[in-house]
Amino acid sequence: MDFHGEAGAAARRRAELAANLAEVRARIDAACAAAGRDPVGLTLIAITKTWPASDVRLLAGLGVTDVGENRDQEAAPKAAACADLDLTWHFVGQLQTNKATHVSGYADVVHSVDRPRLVRALGAAARSAGRELTCLVQVSVDDDPERGGAPVASVPLLAERIEGEDGLVLGGVMTVAPLGMAPAEAFATLRKCSDSVRSVRPGATIISAGMSGDLEPAIESGATHLRIGTALLGARRPPVM
Repeated sequence: MDFHGEAGAAARRRAELAANLAEVRARIDAACAAAGRDPVGLTLIAITKTWPASDVRLLAGLGVTDVGENRDQEAAPKAAACADLDLTWHFVGQLQTNKATHVSGYADVVHSVDRPRLVRALGAAARSAGRELTCLVQVSVDDDPERGGAPVASVPLLAERIEGEDGLVLGGVMTVAPLGMAPAEAFATLRKCSDSVRSVRPGATIISAGMSGDLEPAIESGATHLRIGTALLGARRPPVM
């Protein structure tokens, strides 16, 4: 592709992202109005998995500066390619303890902390890197052991572990609404878990809930951070290698 062809493709992609972003923001505004909330209090995280770093740059130019990834092997090079941008990187996928050191090098917020061993690994990695890492307790709202997330009953203890780990900051809670449970019910449970986490640290106010298909009930239930992928970037492509 020649320079003019590349420039034209970039312009078309920017226009597509801008239109998608406008639609997502309109949905957020309408949901906030229905819930009596101010949309200024919500953070939109662009989930860019399978999409290239060039899309991250285009979104940053459109004012989206929170970016989420769920695979370290994709997130690390993408973060490095966009290191000149003022972005907040969110790691939202399941995280193995042996990846903690790598992820702590670029992530600002880890949404998927669900066990004490991972707390210890992230704390050690953050201290070694001289960084401070915000961690969210991922909650399994249906207590399904086959899915990621801490059981509801163990959330306060895990929050205390994060709060007591040097290098980590307890930021709040996160969940993915499971299949077979109404999103409103899932997010209501998460809201209760948020209350228990804020009893450990009052400043742990993040409620990460809501994706492209269920952002409205998430907003109604008090979500502060929305993880939007498909509605913003389009259907997923094959993973970036």
